[in-house]
Amino acid sequence: MSIIIDHTAHTFTLHTAHTTYQMKVDELGVLLHTYYGPRTDGGDLSQLIYHFDRGFSGNPYGKGKTEKGYSLDVLPQEYSCFGAGDYRITALRVRQADGSRACDLRFADAAVSRGKYALPGLPAVHTDAPDAETLTITLRDPATGLEVVLLYGVLPELDVITRAAVITNGGTAPVVLEKAASLSLDWQYDTFDWVTFHGRHTMERNFQRMPLQHGVQSIGSVRGTSSHHYNPFAILCDPAATETSGLCYGVSFVYSGEFLMEAEKDQIGQTRLVCGIHPDDFAWPLEPGESFTTPETVLTCSGEGFGLLSRHLHTLTREHICRGPWVHKRRPVLLNNWEGTYFGFAGDKLVAMAKQAADLGVELFVLDDGWFGKRDDDNSGLGDWFPNEKKLGCSLGELARRIRQTGLAFGLWFEPEAVSEDSDLYRAHPDWAVQIPGRRPNLSRNQLVLDLSRTEVQDYLIERLCALTQEAGLTYIKWDMNRSICDKYSAALDAAHQGQFSHKFLLGLYRVLETLHQRFPDLLIEGCSGGGGRFDLGMLYYTPQIWCSDNSDAVARLDIQYGTSFGYPCSAMGAHVSAVPNHQTGRVTPLETRACVAMAGTFGYELDPDKLTETDKSEIRAQIARFHQYYDLLQYGDYYRLRAPVTGCSVWEVAAPDGSEALVTAVYKTVEANAGLVRVQIQGLTPDARYTVTLLQHEGTDQPHPEFLRPVTLTGRELALAGMVVPPARRDYQAWQLHITRC
Repeated sequence: MSIIIDHTAHTFTLHTAHTTYQMKVDELGVLLHTYYGPRTDGGDLSQLIYHFDRGFSGNPYGKGKTEKGYSLDVLPQEYSCFGAGDYRITALRVRQADGSRACDLRFADAAVSRGKYALPGLPAVHTDAPDAETLTITLRDPATGLEVVLLYGVLPELDVITRAAVITNGGTAPVVLEKAASLSLDWQYDTFDWVTFHGRHTMERNFQRMPLQHGVQSIGSVRGTSSHHYNPFAILCDPAATETSGLCYGVSFVYSGEFLMEAEKDQIGQTRLVCGIHPDDFAWPLEPGESFTTPETVLTCSGEGFGLLSRHLHTLTREHICRGPWVHKRRPVLLNNWEGTYFGFAGDKLVAMAKQAADLGVELFVLDDGWFGKRDDDNSGLGDWFPNEKKLGCSLGELARRIRQTGLAFGLWFEPEAVSEDSDLYRAHPDWAVQIPGRRPNLSRNQLVLDLSRTEVQDYLIERLCALTQEAGLTYIKWDMNRSICDKYSAALDAAHQGQFSHKFLLGLYRVLETLHQRFPDLLIEGCSGGGGRFDLGMLYYTPQIWCSDNSDAVARLDIQYGTSFGYPCSAMGAHVSAVPNHQTGRVTPLETRACVAMAGTFGYELDPDKLTETDKSEIRAQIARFHQYYDLLQYGDYYRLRAPVTGCSVWEVAAPDGSEALVTAVYKTVEANAGLVRVQIQGLTPDARYTVTLLQHEGTDQPHPEFLRPVTLTGRELALAGMVVPPARRDYQAWQLHITRC
């Protein structure tokens, strides 16, 4: 068993293949956190908790007269509460009926069950693994009857532990939850670096590492989405940790809305991490007997650096977050018309693009914005999800039929959560828009947000999306969301319940997506929010891939995809080859380089085939054939970051899980005169096996010095220790791919 309850020592120990997580109930019923890290023998590690009087750290009444060193303010706790003597950041803050905010949870019960828990209405890790287990611990506030059930899911082979909580008002008076985090986790003795992933629209998830200082450091979002600006994923690590060594803890929030992740180094150097829904927009009333379920948080621990941590999360995401046939089914190479035409298209132009795309080997044509309502720019039409037959020159069903006659499947772009003021939907239902009565709303992209906390709004979207999917025989949907949410107010909620809006909005979004998932199980949905503004495990539960960024420039994507790879697999990253000069940066990069970078994602094209030269077309045919040839390796291989983009030459590797082969991609940012050679150490191979390293020669690209054209044969151990040399660049932005095969 992976979960062990020792009734004598009052400990709860969770073992995975390589890690241990332990808690203990002390003599006052406080649930202490004793350990999380590399696997131990399971002994009672509360022996390492010492009580000293810290001064101005008060003592619970039951201890204050006899043991002044015992204080909630310094004890490592499993689920910390505000107002009862712990002055650090806390997981739970409750406003009682009398206006007080104190809560003091004590142990009540515990149970173990086979399988991993689910969270109704919320995305969560799923598994049918026979060794998965759930630990349920019930805590209760004796003074008020408030009850918190802590849920722990254990996936032993992946070294993953999940956390969530169900909070129930077991008292006789109403209460209001003002903060209800999913996770609180304490470390007593470790010194950490704090790794987060910041960004902005078109430059998301930049790697940032700094020492964790005394005080509170935090990342979060109050934008209605997880945001471009801070991803809901962070790492605490040993200051000496690297890609291949050092202790690392990864924390990922399975939620697509407003979040707060806080890390505090307290007065005596202890570290606390709290993760959950952002409390600024949150106030959840609970009548007696009512419950609230928090979203899930995923924890994983690696004793072998960032690389192993990432591979744990990649496997978890592919196999136990994403669902449906597209988890393992080969996804089609697509052509999206957006950067090829923007709003300026007609049906005949789209069919002509599809014909040319089919000739190149593309398998799916995606019609982006502008096909519906009065929608020739971004000032009108959102919400009116009815095809503009005048613009298309035919019905949507007829256009889909014409596209399919070219040999391509057909997909559509939607932005279901938005509404234009200039739309029939807004004119009919102005109360469906998120805006505060008596205030002029803040506009972004000249649009408002639909109130998805309302069932009737959800029902409208379900009806329209399902009808269009059926009419056009869609196999793919791109689901976009192009603004942050403010002016938060729902006409369907009274004043006492407005603090529920942001979370209810997400629950409504999840209901619409889940309905599509159930009614059209073979439909591939790609998430998008101005690119990577909602790139999180919550969305990946419904959409197995997400458009990584609206910035399609290959050089910019090196940094974006590098940062994203720490928490998410290549198979989740929407990535396309676009035209040059690039529409976001104006940069001109070789077609081959654009393809190499896009192959580190789901792979597709976003351009007008009519503007390609015959040489371009020949290269694209070869690129698509190569992507098909190495598809399993690129999408499901073990991923290794060999050199960061900041080095000037970004190098990454995907290796077959059985060690039979690997593909190494290197992209230079700039060429240097008389440059030194770039050496990388190859990982994931069988040490004693012999391998041949072959440079893949790409059509239409400059060839390297002849010395690099000869195959090299070395053992896996030699490639790991001595490494191999990447051919130098002959021009800016040059890319190489090297295939390593077992002899």
